[in-house]
Amino acid sequence: MASAAEELASVVEKVDVCSEEKADEKKGEETAEMTLEEKLKLVLSVGENNKCIPEENDFAELRNLLAKKKDPVCYDGFEPSGRMHIAQGIMKVINVNKLTKSGCVFKFWIADWFAQLNNKMGGDLKKIQTVGRYMIEVWKAAGMDLERVEFLWSSDEINGRASEYWPLVMDIARRNTLNRITRCCTIMGRKEGDEMSAGQIFYPCMQCADIFFLKADICQLGNDQVRVNVLAREYCDQIKRKLKPIILSHHMLPGLLAGQEKMSKSDPNSAIFMEDDEAEVKKKIKQAYCPPQEVAGNPCIEYVQYIILPWFNQFEVQRAENNGGNKTYTDIEELKKDYAEGSLHPADLKPALSSGINKILQPVRDHFKNDPKARDLLKTVRSYKVTR
Repeated sequence: MASAAEELASVVEKVDVCSEEKADEKKGEETAEMTLEEKLKLVLSVGENNKCIPEENDFAELRNLLAKKKDPVCYDGFEPSGRMHIAQGIMKVINVNKLTKSGCVFKFWIADWFAQLNNKMGGDLKKIQTVGRYMIEVWKAAGMDLERVEFLWSSDEINGRASEYWPLVMDIARRNTLNRITRCCTIMGRKEGDEMSAGQIFYPCMQCADIFFLKADICQLGNDQVRVNVLAREYCDQIKRKLKPIILSHHMLPGLLAGQEKMSKSDPNSAIFMEDDEAEVKKKIKQAYCPPQEVAGNPCIEYVQYIILPWFNQFEVQRAENNGGNKTYTDIEELKKDYAEGSLHPADLKPALSSGINKILQPVRDHFKNDPKARDLLKTVRSYKVTR
C-alpha cells in the first residue's frame, strides 16, 4: 500500500493535461518555428544575469522541460497592495510576453488571501480585490499579450479545491522546522527577527504549496522570493518527487533615490507609477539619484537596461553637437562605458529616459482616462492608504 507521502507526491506530480490552448494560429506558428536553443535563450533572458536555478549541465532541467513539455506553466503571485509601479508593471509585461512567446502558459496568482494575511489594505479583503482588478487593467493597457495568460484569485481557487490545497500546506508545514519557515518570511517584505502574527507564519507554507497547486513548472518571481522557491525544491526531495520547479528570478528594479535597492510603493518619491502623468515622470527622473560617471547603484542606468532597451531595442539620446551629438544605443555595455568615461552626462541621460518611459506609459494613461470602468477603479485605488 502506498504511504501518505507517496500518495501526496503522486498528487503534486500530476501534469495538468487540460491547460487551455489560448494562442491564436499565428502565435502558434511563431512558437513552432522557434528552435529549442532560441526558446532557451529567450526564457533565460528573463532571469537575473540570464540564469535560472538550477544552472548545472548547461541548464539541463530547463532545456529538458522546454524540449519535452507542451505549454510549460510559469507562475507569479502578487499581493494587490496599492497602485502599480513600473517595476511591477512594465518589467512584468516584458517578461510575460517573452515567456508566452517561447511557448509557455503564464498563471498569475492574485494573492488576495495572502495580502490579507500580510495586512495589506488594513486586511480589508474587499479593498484588496478592488486593487487586484485595477492591476489587471494596468497590464492589459500596457500591452501584455493575454492569449496565453490566466488570472486566478487565490481565495476562489483555494475555496474551490480546498481538499487538494490544505493537505499540501499541512504536509509542507510538518516537514519543516519553524526556523526554516521563518527564514522565508523575507518574501513578505519582513526582516528575519521581525515580530509577526501567527497568521503570517502560514504564509511561506502556503506560497510553497501554491507552486504545486498551480502545477507550475517555472517560478517566475523576483529575486526577493528565492527562499520560498528553494523551499519548494527541497520539498520535492522530501517527497521524492523527481520533477522540481525551476526558479527563474528576475532583477529587482531599485528605487529612484540613493541607496534604495527596491522600488517602494509607500514612498512616492521612490517609484514611478503606471498612471503617473508626463510631468510627474519628468519631475521624478530629474530628481533621481544619478551621479556623473558612476554606473554601480545608479537607478537611471538600470531603468535603461531593464525597461527602455528591452521595450524599444534602442535608447535615443539627443544632445548638442559640441557635447557629442545625438547617439542611439542598442547595447547597455556601450552605454555604461560612455557614462563611466563621462561622454554621456546625466543631463543628457535623464531627459532621454523620461521620454522613453512616457512613451511606454501613454497607452495606460489613455486607458484610465477614456475607459469609465478603469477610471473609477483608479479613483478608488488612489483613495486607499498604502499599508506598510
